[in-house]
Amino acid sequence: MQHFFQSADLYLMPKAFISYARDGSYGENLATEIQQQLQAAGFAVFRDVIGLKPGDVWYHKLEFELESSDVMVLVVSEKVRTSKWVHNEVSMAEEIGIPVIPVLAEKVRHPLWLRHLQVLDFCGAVDWSLLLGAIGHHAGERPSPPGPLSRQAVEGEQRPVWASDAGQDQYGCYADLEVKGITQKFRWIEPGTYWMGSPESEIEREDDENQHQVTLTKGFWMGDTTCTQALWKTVLGNNPANFKDNANNPVEQVSWDDAQKFLQTLNSMVSGSNARLPTEAEWEYACRAGTNTPFSFGDNITSEQVNHYGIYPYANGKKGLSWQKTVPVKSLPANAWGLHEMHGNVWEFCQDWYGDYPAEPVTNPMGSPVGVMRVTRGGSWFSPSGGLCRSAYRSGCEPDFRDDVSGFRLVLGH
Repeated sequence: MQHFFQSADLYLMPKAFISYARDGSYGENLATEIQQQLQAAGFAVFRDVIGLKPGDVWYHKLEFELESSDVMVLVVSEKVRTSKWVHNEVSMAEEIGIPVIPVLAEKVRHPLWLRHLQVLDFCGAVDWSLLLGAIGHHAGERPSPPGPLSRQAVEGEQRPVWASDAGQDQYGCYADLEVKGITQKFRWIEPGTYWMGSPESEIEREDDENQHQVTLTKGFWMGDTTCTQALWKTVLGNNPANFKDNANNPVEQVSWDDAQKFLQTLNSMVSGSNARLPTEAEWEYACRAGTNTPFSFGDNITSEQVNHYGIYPYANGKKGLSWQKTVPVKSLPANAWGLHEMHGNVWEFCQDWYGDYPAEPVTNPMGSPVGVMRVTRGGSWFSPSGGLCRSAYRSGCEPDFRDDVSGFRLVLGH
């Protein structure tokens, strides 16, 4: 069953707002079960017990969460009939234009403000496929809000000031950055909500992958490949890489500090580019491309998809090849959002200091404010296990450390 809806040709995770009455009965228990089922199916979820923090202004917070949701799941119990808060939430949802799906937790007389809606009866047998199907149906029907990145906008006057060309293809919106004849394509990554980290059941999971909900409220342009040796040489005039057999190989033997020098120089050459490294949250969001599996390609990988030390496969998978070096960018398939080699080839620097994840949902996280290592993601050609290339796997290195397994991917201004 497809649980993702399409907006601007990019698949995003639908977000469900769960409304219910805290009555200590089956209604509240059912709200918890619905939350767990939706999260397991890959949906983003807001429910007050997981989304509200001390000090939040209730009304403002609920309004914000409703506006960023695609559907409301209303758990109907006896107390809902007289709950002012639930009535207000339903009214807000209908005013915003969010579909409301009532789910009966117990036999009750419907209040007048609910009688116009078809209900899903969970008083007896519970069929989760019916609820998931209804949410997927309504989320897919909801029109995307107007934004600056329609096909006409990205090809017309609102294209990025740094773009030499822009348009739309099977992956969504793109824009090309050209520097002295060298072109780097960028993909527009829309804002959204996802689960960062890994579930405890994921094979080869590490303790620092605590799964938590992340919301990114701003879209960004991300390079569809890592920075190549050709682009690096065009900007800085040298080529520090070890594997120089192809100018389209990723640049490596560069440190995080070196990448900052590259970014500063590029920004001085290209007006309005605002080039930077992705945050760790942005990187994983883009890597997953709407998936919640260990890899953007599914539960496992092959040597035809990922350049890693394939003779040590992941999760008892089939043994594969080991190139024992980097391969040119775009040699391997892109993920669903048009990004190549997010798994393997070279580790990719992120902007963040390495630190512990929060336990609660967060919005636009920037990582630890201090640290010793900068985050690296994605694994490399030398990764001795496919598990090191998982979407959730985290690593890091000191900012001045260089080796031939580490490179970086550009992000340009919002």
